[in-house]
Amino acid sequence: MPGFSNRLGRVQVAASVQMSIRARELRAQGVDIISLTLGEPNFASPPHAIEAAHQAALRGDTKYPPQDGTAALKQAIQRKFRRDSGLDFALDEICVSNGGKQAIFNALGATLNPGDESVIPVPSWSAYALMTKLFDGEPVYVTCPQNNGFKPRADDIDAAITPKTKWLILNNPNNPSGACCSADDLRAIADVMVKHPHVWVMSDDMYEHLVFDGFKHATIAAVAPELRDRTVTISGASKAYAMTGWRIGFAGGPKNLIKAMVNMQGQATAGVSTIGQAAAAAALNGPQDGVAEQIVAYRNRRDMAVKMLNACKGINCHKPEGAFYVFPNVAGCLGKTTASGRMLGSDQDVCMALLEEAHVATVHGAAYGMSPYLRVSTATDDASLAEGCRRIATFCEGLH
Repeated sequence: MPGFSNRLGRVQVAASVQMSIRARELRAQGVDIISLTLGEPNFASPPHAIEAAHQAALRGDTKYPPQDGTAALKQAIQRKFRRDSGLDFALDEICVSNGGKQAIFNALGATLNPGDESVIPVPSWSAYALMTKLFDGEPVYVTCPQNNGFKPRADDIDAAITPKTKWLILNNPNNPSGACCSADDLRAIADVMVKHPHVWVMSDDMYEHLVFDGFKHATIAAVAPELRDRTVTISGASKAYAMTGWRIGFAGGPKNLIKAMVNMQGQATAGVSTIGQAAAAAALNGPQDGVAEQIVAYRNRRDMAVKMLNACKGINCHKPEGAFYVFPNVAGCLGKTTASGRMLGSDQDVCMALLEEAHVATVHGAAYGMSPYLRVSTATDDASLAEGCRRIATFCEGLH
């Protein structure tokens, strides 16, 4: 039988996807599962974005798109970067991709050689490490402890950089912890990166609008203009505009890197859905009221989840500044036995026991590079989130 590439053996299916599949299997068997796994906003896409897509289809805007994005969307992205981040990009310094994930894939694929290293503060979204491995690179993890608010420390990043380092990957706000770096935090990191001119910097700002309590989002290319010629800033329509299924991401960065990313994309998917791009342009250009409403909802859910989880025996939950996740520490549950007799030796054990015994789906912290934690998504309706947290509390009460 024909075989598969060695490259494929370096990666596995993301844990959040695996848990979602297992939750769907149980649900199909009639089990009442509360799923708190995926970062999937429970809001509708903006009506004006849907209408823009409809009108684009009606007028025949259904042909092959430019590989780097339509002029209308790139102009909207150009205005968005200026408006939200104070970043000025020429149109040939902007590209559109099938979701923010493809922008990351394109950047890493266009730059990594075997043995090159990506420095990744953890906890982090698993895709950064998995994609680095796919391109025969090596992830290098920088631990961001809870006592520092899960934020990366500049000195730790400095210590992790070697002659093999090709990338520093920043995610702000962070998935899974919700931690946010301030402009001052980023300035300290930038001062380190100035000393390492051989390293690209990636700023994944997908959750940039989802910040709470007056926190001001910052991005490293704006904080440190001297790094602009080797920094790519990535965002998209998925989170703030509840447009995950439209698959519209984008990036701004130096012309040579953007050109390489577009070339990489050309070998895979080429351009992005024309009607999706029309919808994203309308979302970026149009009223932003829906974003503000979502921020209020996510803040309230964060507050509810943090309060309820901190009331659970054996759980300690940090209060994040942004995104729509909380990242509770479950160290107090380890070494105990569940009501059905299952011994809990790791956060993965806690995660599986919660799913199979309490019927709540979460993702274990080890999948994000830090144990013993769970990622709980608050991107669900209030009633489901509250019921999920109640089930977790009952589960914890039954430990002995």
